[in-house]
Amino acid sequence: MVGVTASAQDIAPDQLVQKITVDVLVAIKSDRELAAGDKQKAIKVAEQKVLPYIDFEEATRLAVGRAWTRASPEQKERLVGEFRNMLVRTYANAVHAYQGQTLMVLPSRGIKDTEAEATVHTQYIRSSGQKLPIDFTLRRTDAGWKVYDFTVEGVSLVLTYRSEFDAVLKQEGIDGLINRLAQKNTPAQH
Repeated sequence: MVGVTASAQDIAPDQLVQKITVDVLVAIKSDRELAAGDKQKAIKVAEQKVLPYIDFEEATRLAVGRAWTRASPEQKERLVGEFRNMLVRTYANAVHAYQGQTLMVLPSRGIKDTEAEATVHTQYIRSSGQKLPIDFTLRRTDAGWKVYDFTVEGVSLVLTYRSEFDAVLKQEGIDGLINRLAQKNTPAQH
C-alpha cells in the first residue's frame, strides 16, 4: 500500500482523476452488493479509493469563507470532520445511483512542475449517452495532487456550500454551523 501512496505523489492531475474513476468503476462492477446500492460498501469504497485524494481542509476553508480565520483550531478540526462526513454521504448516494455511467477525462495541456493548482476537465456520460461536464480542481500538496472542488455544469460544489454556510454563520456563528452539519450527518432516527 505504501507504494501506491508514493507513486500517487508523482501522478499528474488528469492521470489521478482517471485513476480514481477507474478504481471506483472497477469496484462497482466487481461487487454486486455495491452495484445494487449497499451504502456501507459505498462508504468503504469512498474511504479507500476516493478520500485519500481529497483535500478536505482546503475545501472546508473555501466553503466556510471569511469565518474560517475566526475559527479556533478545534472548530476548524470539527468543521473539516463534519464537512468530510457530509461529502462521504453524498458520495455514497452517488454510488447508489450508478447505472452504467462513465467518466471520460478530456485531454489537457501539460501541467508545469511550478504550478500549484490544476483543473481537470471531464465528461460524465450517462447511460442514455447524455454528457455532463464536470471539472475537478486540484492543488499540489506534499502528498501529491489533491482535489478540493469540483464543478458540475459550471456550478462549484464549494461555492454552493459557501452560500449555504454563510447564511448559517451569520445567524448562528461557527458553532452553529458545526451543529447544523453534525445534525445533517446523523442518520435519521425512525
